[in-house]
Amino acid sequence: MINRVEKLSLLSEMIAFAKYDKDIKHMEYNFLLGVAKQLEISREDFDYLIENPINYIHLKSHSERIVQFHRLVLLMNIENQGDNNSKSVIKLYNFGLRMGLSHESITKVLYLMESFPNKIVPPDVLIDIFKTQYN
Repeated sequence: MINRVEKLSLLSEMIAFAKYDKDIKHMEYNFLLGVAKQLEISREDFDYLIENPINYIHLKSHSERIVQFHRLVLLMNIENQGDNNSKSVIKLYNFGLRMGLSHESITKVLYLMESFPNKIVPPDVLIDIFKTQYN
């Protein structure tokens, strides 16, 4: 299980991802707020992170990094609303690499995204992709 500082770091990273194009859209904000609730982060702390990001903390758990990557995929899809925005894909790819995920797995996820409705890769498919590369 991850601690509070790691949770804040994850959320701060997601906020940075959403702010990459300068604005956090209403749908992105609501999604991020939902993630904050899931991580048991208060709304006050969440709103504070929007204006005051904290440093990235590398997660030790491979499974937690996969979950975080999946959250970023979902956030990217909210951000793009069906657009095929190559800047967002590159941004997601770079975030995945920074988390220490294999470039083969990231590439496969990004490729397979196109074949799923709304470009949302089901969690079990995503986990299988990373499991295959991890072993």
